[in-house]
Amino acid sequence: MKYLKSLMLVAVLLTTGCQAKEQVETPNQNLGTEQKNYEPVSQNKYLLGTIVTITLYDNPEQEIFDEIFNAIEQIEKEMTINNATTSEVISINQQAGVDYVPVSKQTFDVIKAGVYYSQLGNGSFDITVGPLVKLWEIGFEDAHVPNSDEIAQSLTHIDYHKVLLDEENYAVKLEDKGMQLDLGGIAKGYAADVAAQILKEHGNKQAIINLGGNVYAYGEKANGDSFRIGVQNPFSPRGDYLGILSVKDKTVVTSGTYERYFQQDGKIYHHILDPKTGYPVENNLKSVTIVTKSSMSADALSTMSFVLGLDEGMKLIESLSDVEALFITDDQKLYASSGFLANFELTDTSFVIETLK
Repeated sequence: MKYLKSLMLVAVLLTTGCQAKEQVETPNQNLGTEQKNYEPVSQNKYLLGTIVTITLYDNPEQEIFDEIFNAIEQIEKEMTINNATTSEVISINQQAGVDYVPVSKQTFDVIKAGVYYSQLGNGSFDITVGPLVKLWEIGFEDAHVPNSDEIAQSLTHIDYHKVLLDEENYAVKLEDKGMQLDLGGIAKGYAADVAAQILKEHGNKQAIINLGGNVYAYGEKANGDSFRIGVQNPFSPRGDYLGILSVKDKTVVTSGTYERYFQQDGKIYHHILDPKTGYPVENNLKSVTIVTKSSMSADALSTMSFVLGLDEGMKLIESLSDVEALFITDDQKLYASSGFLANFELTDTSFVIETLK
């Protein structure tokens, strides 16, 4: 069995030379006498199972970097279930079927949002998918194909309707023993939103927040131009991009079969699990990219839309305001939501943009 992992989902393209790795350019020097000119400054730290990179184009004070990284580290301490012995979510899982567990307001809010997104996708995204994720172990050394009985047993513990929320006391209970929350589908997005809020409180105007491919283009470039975000070619192991999104104050999040997967007996198994079947999704999709304002929403919607498939996923996206999406199929065809192409430039002519009938 061989474990393989893609290191990047999207690349931030901030130079005129388009390369498949994050780069930065010097902000416009004609900013007026009242605004200081800064060289962009980047710092990174390993958190939430990925490299978190913060690039500040103005006001690059160390205290801002520290505040962002400390906030994300706190999110990890409260919400992680991987490579940890204690967290608020672990405590909830341990008390499943027994009692409510008091948690912080932010953990409560993220779980509440997770229930909302689970409802929105009618269970195609489900924050109680923990037993299934733990069973497959995709992304870890013990990744393997479970037997059908194990999968069937795990499915009996997946039901977002059984997440009980005590709003008055910020407490959470899982109704049945054996249930497990897994916030991996929204925690990175939430962390990006928290980072953006910190920048807003400090008065920053331009930044890139990158959590392992969850990219938040905060504000706009100093000259008023959009940030350019490269959408990864999901068929390329080199991190090449197939097109460029121009965005201001938006987040770009991609879910794809190339992100995490393993190979067993000659077959590849990716990490996007269907909470209803218990197996990796097989629906002719290679990746789904979401563009919207909230990174947590984009995180959930990218997974949800992928599991729903092209037709139902596109219907969902078109029903939502200020959300755009790009679906890429196994046969290298692109299907875009109604407003996506207005800010997208296709640069790889081996791909074809199709119209969904």
